[in-house]
Amino acid sequence: MKEAIQRAVSPVLYRIERLDEDRYGYLLIAPMIIVLSILAFYPLARTFWVSLHTDDLYGEDPIGAFDGINTYVSILNGDTNIVLNNPFFSLSDPLSSALVVTLLITLISVTIGTGFGLGMALILNKEFRGRSFARMIVILPWAVPIVIQGMMFYLLFQPSISFLVDPLHDLGLLSQNPLVSSRDSMVMVILVDVWRKIPFIALIIMAGLASIDQSLYDVAKVAGASKWQQFRLITLPLIKPVVLIGMIFYTISSMKIYGIVEASAGCNTVPTLTCLVVDTFRLQRWATASAIAFITAVIIGGIVMVYLVQFRDEVGE
Repeated sequence: MKEAIQRAVSPVLYRIERLDEDRYGYLLIAPMIIVLSILAFYPLARTFWVSLHTDDLYGEDPIGAFDGINTYVSILNGDTNIVLNNPFFSLSDPLSSALVVTLLITLISVTIGTGFGLGMALILNKEFRGRSFARMIVILPWAVPIVIQGMMFYLLFQPSISFLVDPLHDLGLLSQNPLVSSRDSMVMVILVDVWRKIPFIALIIMAGLASIDQSLYDVAKVAGASKWQQFRLITLPLIKPVVLIGMIFYTISSMKIYGIVEASAGCNTVPTLTCLVVDTFRLQRWATASAIAFITAVIIGGIVMVYLVQFRDEVGE
């Protein structure tokens, strides 16, 4: 029996040994890919299946009859806005539209956060006294729980106790009560999101900076290149793939923003796609909530694909 097993296994081992590096690597990570695929795609597939039904608010089964893509059509053309706490998309009042608000928060936050994160990484990559302490301080905002971050900025923008609201109101930058203004509250949420994620993007960029061969800078100095030329011709091209990776995770996180909004301004003041999904689930409209969640996943997937195409162009593969 043992000899039969060895004869059966030997051809398999022989084929594995003859695999090239790439195929052998794929073989090693295949079990992990299979498990992660099941964990990732089954909930997504289940959500899509539920979204193809109607909302059964009064029946014993919370999922109604099969309705095809009519739920998606109703969401996209605005028919479901009358039953939602906030519209999914509205041109008449963009700051009440979950899709517009989410895209604005993501675009502004990722742009500002990546810029500050890059600058912070460049500073912390330099040799100076107390650099280790500075790096530890920079990480702190990322380590603070989301709810505490939201409450900190809620108190900072609370007119009755904050020292910032009145001066900023006198300058015309804020309304008298920012927490009830959609515009001011969205600015607050963006500030929280940027403050929280700058350390994350900075750490990723610092890892990219550490991988750059320092002899390139020595050659550039001998050639008479300025600091700006060194950054533009050496640093930026070499860390761009790393920056794109950081921006992918930053964008995904901002598109799913919920905890900061709920803990600070509230979902009614700053409606995001995730807020809309949660609120719709609370209304027991399972199909509509599932459809909004699936649309959100598709939008995030589309944005990530744009990043990945850009990343492929940068690394040349």
